Amino acid sequence: MAKRTCGVPVDVDRDVPGLIVKFGDYPLHHGGVGAIRSLGRLGVPMYAITEDPYTPAAASRYLTRAFVWPTTGTEEPGRLVEGLLRIGRRIGRPAVLIPTDEEAAVLIAEHRADLAGHFLAPPVDPALPRRLASKQGLHELCVEHGLASPETVVPVSYDEIVAFADRARFPVVAKNREAFVRRTRPAVHGTTRITTRDGLLALARGWGAPGGDPGVVLQEYLPRESAEDWIVHAYCAADTTPLALFTGVKVRSWPPHAGMTAHAYVVDNPELADLAARFVKQLGFTGVIDLDLRFDRRDGQYKLLDFNPRTGAQFRLFESESGIDVVRALHLDLTGRPVPEGEQRAGRRYVVENIDLPALLAYRRSGCTTPHAPHRASGTELAWLAGDDPLPFVTMLARLVRPGAKHLAQLWRTHRADQPQRTQHSDGTGRADQPQRTQHSDGTGRADQPQRTGRTDRTDRTPRTGRPHRPGRPHRPDR
Repeated sequence: MAKRTCGVPVDVDRDVPGLIVKFGDYPLHHGGVGAIRSLGRLGVPMYAITEDPYTPAAASRYLTRAFVWPTTGTEEPGRLVEGLLRIGRRIGRPAVLIPTDEEAAVLIAEHRADLAGHFLAPPVDPALPRRLASKQGLHELCVEHGLASPETVVPVSYDEIVAFADRARFPVVAKNREAFVRRTRPAVHGTTRITTRDGLLALARGWGAPGGDPGVVLQEYLPRESAEDWIVHAYCAADTTPLALFTGVKVRSWPPHAGMTAHAYVVDNPELADLAARFVKQLGFTGVIDLDLRFDRRDGQYKLLDFNPRTGAQFRLFESESGIDVVRALHLDLTGRPVPEGEQRAGRRYVVENIDLPALLAYRRSGCTTPHAPHRASGTELAWLAGDDPLPFVTMLARLVRPGAKHLAQLWRTHRADQPQRTQHSDGTGRADQPQRTQHSDGTGRADQPQRTGRTDRTDRTPRTGRPHRPGRPHRPDR
């Protein structure tokens, strides 16, 4: 296990708390736990939105208070903004927002002015995160700025899909065109690898309304056996300058060659770092980013699979010699503190315990290798287990045993049967109930009461007026 001491003291503003913002039902999210620990260990008060009082994040010793607010991610933006404002009033002082999914990142960017006064967030172009989260939008930006990405077609009718199928080289990959339809009207349940023309046309008959827009993008498949997956995490200041930028290589993911990072290493890659910094500058992006690229050995190019405009689940893989990760850089910059410089800790390893074992077994069967992975780690950061904060690990195990075993068995059977599956995708959200992914690297307590560590408050109900608050029962915010 990696040492948890910093090379130099990090001078954070402990009067400014942080709030983990997530929309949707994915309680086993190690990225949120990592952010709570990262700032909490420095003495920053940490708050989090949770699905219920018994999530791993809610169990962390470094969490001041959990705001229990079950959401689906399909709510009207106005309702979500009002919910955040209620939480902000109960925190009682401006807090740094730390989104962990695309829905939260886009909402914060588009409604930053409405949230000002209660929260701090990077001054990003309000329209940019939504465009980056769109598969069509990201591809268009890559073409505009000359960055390599998988060859992409955007069909607007079934006839165009037929024409594509007649000339395409299979397998191909289908993705929902817009990230936010995944919760409302998805054409495919995640990024789907399709192996035959007949298979594509059979699926396409169910996409969209009859005679309407299918709502998908179709891309070339980048085979993992002739490629290598790389990760870039960074925090960029208001002038788009990266104040912290890290590169690493993904060794394993689950489902196999897909989805969430299970095992990765920090590896110096100046070429990739320069490429990422240049692209961010061209976009004019500010804030935390999580990029997934696949190095295609066939043509020697890094191809961008995913641009997540928020904190990635595996961000704790990366830390500089001065003790800085992207979440600490975000907090320091937004509170007017300098971000210490320092080289990344090369050779550092990150392991997500609940998914790395099945991934290891699957990768041994596949024979795929990662040439740039170090032979020995210089240190290891575990996603869940921490000696100074053990309860999130215990809670994860308790919640994982039955549904987790069932889910992993189902994914394994699907993989073995070689059904259409998701490849080349890593969204970093940690959503254990999502289908396989491939080819896509992808309140509330009352403000006037003393805050109590470990307290959980609900945000999804309205307190009845005219009745005294009963001790021991947390208030719920106004609708």
